[in-house]
Amino acid sequence: MSALPSGDTGAPVLLPHWLDAAARTLLADTVRTALGDRSVHPVAAVHLQDVLTELHVAAAREAVWPASTARVRLATGWDEDVLPVRLSPAELAGVLALPDLPDRLRGLLDARSHA
Repeated sequence: MSALPSGDTGAPVLLPHWLDAAARTLLADTVRTALGDRSVHPVAAVHLQDVLTELHVAAAREAVWPASTARVRLATGWDEDVLPVRLSPAELAGVLALPDLPDRLRGLLDARSHA
């Protein structure tokens, strides 16, 4: 997640999106492709780069603290490769704004699709 602007005291809430390995790979590939497009707004590009960082952090959290995600997977019946990817509202909005976002990812990330 990017640094907050000077004087901003409130940190955005990071919401976990539980994604399996295939969804995380698809998300990373989609974001990398979008970042290769020179027409992406610079602020949107920062948020998309933060998404890539969070994908790495999610894997690192699992390696260091596997017990918390293991408990959730046990309670939900999810597969062993499901991890929480924590995104800020700006990061999530940046991903959902991608015109080439695969429908599978849109369905997993867009809370409005679950209502």
